[in-house]
Amino acid sequence: MSPPRRSSSSHGDRPSETLQKNNSSNSGVILDISTLKMADVDTEVPPLPPRYRFRDLLLGDQTFQNDDRVQVEFYVNENTFKERLKLFFIKNQRSSLRIRLFNFALKILTCALYILRVSLDNPKEVNSNPCAMCRNSSFLNATDSREINWELIFWVTRREPVWAIQVTVALISFLETILITYLSYKGNIWEQFFQISFILEMINTVPFIITIFWPPLRNIFVPVFLNCWLAKGALENMINDFHRAIQRTHSAMFNQVFILICTLLCLVFTGACGIQHLERAGKNLSLFDSFYFCIVTFSTVGYGDVTPQIWPSQLLVVILICVALVVLPLQFEELAYLWMESQKLGGNYSRHRAQTEKHVVLCVSSLKIDLLMDFLNEFYAHPRLQDYYVVILCPTEIDIQVRRILQIPLWSQRVIYLQGSALKDQDLMRAKMDDAEACFILSSRNEVDRTAADHQTILRAWAAKDFAPNCPLYVQILKPENKFHVKFADHVVCEEEFKYAMLALNCVCPATSTLVTLLVHTSRGQEGQLSPEQWQRMYGRCSGNEVYHIRLADSKFFGEYDGKSFTYASFHAHKKYGVCLIGVKREDNKSILLNPGPRHIMAASDTCYYINITKEENSAFIFKQEEKNSKGLPGTGLYDAPSRLPVHSIIASMGTVAIDLQHPDPPEESSKLAVPAENGAGSRRPSIAPVLEIADSTAILPCDLLSDQSEDETNQSDEEGSVGSDFVKGYPPNSPYIGSSPTLCHLLPQKAPFCCLRLDKGCTHNSFEDAKAYGFKNKLIIVSAEMAGNGLYNFIVPLRAYYRPRKELNPIVLLLDYPPDNHFLEAICCFPMVYFMAGTIDNLDNLLQCGIIYADNLVVVDKESTMSAEEDYMADAKTIVNVQTMFRLFPSLSIITELTHPSNMRFMQFRAKDCYSLALSKLEKIERDKGSNLAFMFRLPFAAGRVFSISMLDTLLYQSFVKDFVIAIMRLLLGLDTTPGSGYLCVMKITEEDLWIRTYGRLFQKFCSSSAEIPIGIYRTESHMFSTSESQVSVNVDQGEELRERGDSWKKKAQRNSTTSDQSDHPLLRKKSMQWARRLSRKSNKPGSRAERISQQRHNLYRRSERQELSELVKNRMKHLGLPTVGYDTSSGPTRWHTCQRTHRWARPTAPGTSRTLVPRPETRLTSERPWYRSPAQEFL
Repeated sequence: MSPPRRSSSSHGDRPSETLQKNNSSNSGVILDISTLKMADVDTEVPPLPPRYRFRDLLLGDQTFQNDDRVQVEFYVNENTFKERLKLFFIKNQRSSLRIRLFNFALKILTCALYILRVSLDNPKEVNSNPCAMCRNSSFLNATDSREINWELIFWVTRREPVWAIQVTVALISFLETILITYLSYKGNIWEQFFQISFILEMINTVPFIITIFWPPLRNIFVPVFLNCWLAKGALENMINDFHRAIQRTHSAMFNQVFILICTLLCLVFTGACGIQHLERAGKNLSLFDSFYFCIVTFSTVGYGDVTPQIWPSQLLVVILICVALVVLPLQFEELAYLWMESQKLGGNYSRHRAQTEKHVVLCVSSLKIDLLMDFLNEFYAHPRLQDYYVVILCPTEIDIQVRRILQIPLWSQRVIYLQGSALKDQDLMRAKMDDAEACFILSSRNEVDRTAADHQTILRAWAAKDFAPNCPLYVQILKPENKFHVKFADHVVCEEEFKYAMLALNCVCPATSTLVTLLVHTSRGQEGQLSPEQWQRMYGRCSGNEVYHIRLADSKFFGEYDGKSFTYASFHAHKKYGVCLIGVKREDNKSILLNPGPRHIMAASDTCYYINITKEENSAFIFKQEEKNSKGLPGTGLYDAPSRLPVHSIIASMGTVAIDLQHPDPPEESSKLAVPAENGAGSRRPSIAPVLEIADSTAILPCDLLSDQSEDETNQSDEEGSVGSDFVKGYPPNSPYIGSSPTLCHLLPQKAPFCCLRLDKGCTHNSFEDAKAYGFKNKLIIVSAEMAGNGLYNFIVPLRAYYRPRKELNPIVLLLDYPPDNHFLEAICCFPMVYFMAGTIDNLDNLLQCGIIYADNLVVVDKESTMSAEEDYMADAKTIVNVQTMFRLFPSLSIITELTHPSNMRFMQFRAKDCYSLALSKLEKIERDKGSNLAFMFRLPFAAGRVFSISMLDTLLYQSFVKDFVIAIMRLLLGLDTTPGSGYLCVMKITEEDLWIRTYGRLFQKFCSSSAEIPIGIYRTESHMFSTSESQVSVNVDQGEELRERGDSWKKKAQRNSTTSDQSDHPLLRKKSMQWARRLSRKSNKPGSRAERISQQRHNLYRRSERQELSELVKNRMKHLGLPTVGYDTSSGPTRWHTCQRTHRWARPTAPGTSRTLVPRPETRLTSERPWYRSPAQEFL
């Protein structure tokens, strides 16, 4: 009902009056019930004047009567006397803890009083007891010790003070028991009465209370020692309340051990007191003798020197043993169960250790042995991380193999396994995430649903960031579209981004995956040093190179180049110290620049990024020139002769003490690098220009060995003008996922229709139905994948980057198991010469239709559906067999394969009777036994860049804990990120016409002086001609179906202790290599009998016929599909694959000089090889 209308005066007085009454109210919530009567509202009330409206706006609606207001109080049920007592004695944690502590003290006091009464008791004083008239005097005169004096069992001697204290304690305990029973009453009084604790309380308290009213019973025996069991229960409750008060939830193991100990003490104490009392009627044992007897009995020793003599005490012993046989096994079973559960959970990482020691947390969905060992080996490879602890937080139970590894003393002292979820704060608290130095969150790549695995990783990252905002996060994501969800993390590695970028660069820059893998693995370069083959020793030394950084002003490597150009500093640092300067970062710029070129002038505040065997702080410097002068040896130039040592060399050392380097006068470079105009034969050899300190931009010309890649339009002939003439440079308009870095690429002027992207089906725009019909001028790159994921976009972008020459763009064919969706086609339709086709690699017709006979590279991507298998390491079975089939069908094709497990790479291009491969297998086992992280590096497919596993890049995330720049460096190197002014990775092939450069050092100078390019490694191929016997031992090269790719022996051009390159040495070196292979494989080279020779000839004929059958099979399928068979010829194509064996090796340039330094040395002779280099970036459009 609406309030009544009031006059102006009364209305003006009401707000103050109502406000005063409201202020006088004490407490409670006001419920306005007048608003519930909306049906009686008077709608004809005229509006108030404006001045009252403004007053109501300021003071609120104060027109209701105070009588209409109701104050409501909540939880009134807790105001009763019983509830208040229950709150104090039971519900409140702290008060109930105090009550239980008081109760425990009372029980302990009663047991102490019992011991005091026993120590003061004397059975001989029983006649002086006032109740002697009630006893049978015949028992006092018993002389037989086996007779039972029942009077001594029921009556004892109790002093008055002891009785008074016991009565007081009993009265308090009785009242407390009655009160607690009343407060705990829940409707069934008998349930309360028949509890063991209530019965014991009544037995130990009621007799004392009765003695107050009946003094003759004051000396009656009361088994007060049974209060020990009540004390045990009170102590258990007290411990539980204490843990609840301090919010400690993981105390089950402690509680169970504590209960077991208390149970044993109570059993011993009960037995000792009971036997002592019963033996008062017999042998009269003391309390200590009874305690001794119980200990001897329960320990199953049984000396027999102290034994009970009467049957009541013997019966008590039997009862106690029966109780112990029932109670103790149950306690031990519970303890064992909790122990096993705690072992599964892993316990806790204590707060004290977290605050005094350093640790990192590793969060994974499921922990496999390979992942664990990769992490531990890489993490503890750094000297400053030896004192760190690794806490593994995993929701699954620990694997048996993982448990076995963690029991090794090397890891058991530093690795702690906790079973728990990163989404629970309770488990994060157990791992002490808030005190951790870092948190690594890894995805489970073996899951069938990789998107779901990423979702779990994202939630773990969010939970860790929410719980410990200051803890650095290192996150691994599988799918690129999920990367932006964890953008807040300090370091993020997207698996598919790196995978596809490396596979793409493997097609145009061979063995990029090998280069990156060796860079991100920590090694000292000691692999293969015991091998008799020089290429393996040099290849092993190269594997120790890593990327480091240092401030220019603090560096001895680069400090002297302050104010010089970047190219000058890189060349002279490599020439003088053997380090390869690859990048730099300005102090006021967060972006890293790879080879910014000669226009970049080095400053003291710049951060330099270089490749070396170890960082500068752990290097010692020895000035070789002073040693030569002291010995009277003339100083020689760096490139005077390959057999001479360089001026300086860097020696790897784990120490931190360095010798100050005295700088000699810079020698004349022209005198060192200049080649005489005419040699003895009368021919002219060109010289190499010096590298200028501050280069003139007009003097930077394209390298003679490689034309400028950015100006390919003007250099194209009329015939090549049609290739790429309609391409434009720009940024792709449609990115398939959020977070993709924009890259300047070659694009089509207009987007291609989706129908034109299908390779094997014609449309209204063209009628081509196979690769031959398109008439591609360059070889194809075929990618076999299960589905067109967003990560496949990163395979296309590096191959269509703006710095790739237009005339060298290879057509890309995507061979997909499932057709792509329109979202993916929208992203790739802007790129030139990119097509797709539905099919699989195990279907020969699909391979022929997509143009495999016109392809130069076939990339086989690991399928998500086959990444998991019932048996470990069997996930790659189908891929390996399919690749082996293609290798047999198309031996001239370069197949690049991704595997799930790195250990399976030994099955790629498998040859069971190849003694050289068997020798490499034994070498791998030797390196693995030594604890090498790169034992697989000598496998021929890996060294050639033909096989790759994404798990090899897990170390990239681990290394970023020590090197926070390594992820950014690798993204720039692979083309995933682009920075204005930064260089890119490309390859150049050296032919015989370029061998006048002679050495790697002169090649470095040639690049730096002509086109400002920085070489960072060599991919060498060599041809070896085999005799008949050698081919029979290793492989039949006459037919060319089994081709060996292995690391370069380096003996053709760079021989130890020799500078000659005489071709006559090659058979001898090859013979030594084969002898080493036979010796490692334990195969004797005895001349075979006639029967063996005949068997070998039959085998050759069989293999020859097998090759013919495979060739006929392919040609028949091509004819059936209507494809021309002209392009397929097993004996044609790249004949060097058939008539020779090519060996591949990575070598990254480092220190020139002595045998302790890394190769390739500046004096290393060049052959027809492919050095890797970075060139300066062109201007962005």
